Amino acid sequence: MSWPSLLTLATEDDYRRHFETTYCGGPLPTFDGFSVRFRRRDFDHCFFESSRRDGNKDTFSPKRAERMDWIKATLADSTAKLLAGWDAKKRCYDHARRVALVQGNYVVIIAFTGAKTADFVTAYVMDTPASLQKLAAAPTWKPPP
Repeated sequence: MSWPSLLTLATEDDYRRHFETTYCGGPLPTFDGFSVRFRRRDFDHCFFESSRRDGNKDTFSPKRAERMDWIKATLADSTAKLLAGWDAKKRCYDHARRVALVQGNYVVIIAFTGAKTADFVTAYVMDTPASLQKLAAAPTWKPPP
């Protein structure tokens, strides 16, 4: 599979418009037949980072935004490694969330809302070896019953 080039746009507003045009017009299909819905507010969660690592996403992240087109490619990639998501509140793996790992360290997370529907949660480069090691320990994702 050929991966999209990194996206280079002039401003944060240009990235926001691209996200809304590409992702918010209707659900996108995954390679295995799920429909993933995106919301405009997902932009702020996905493409901002915490400058102080305190959970407050206050800084636009060009590193995340330049990979925006990788989200769609990841959803379509039948070779992505699919893992169960982590539920931090319950402190356990949750198959109602799916983590797709591609390109060695890029993840796209979706949350299932129905038998064949899901919402986009986030996407980012997992750039710390410790985080990748934890992700590697996750069980393989199983479809919802």
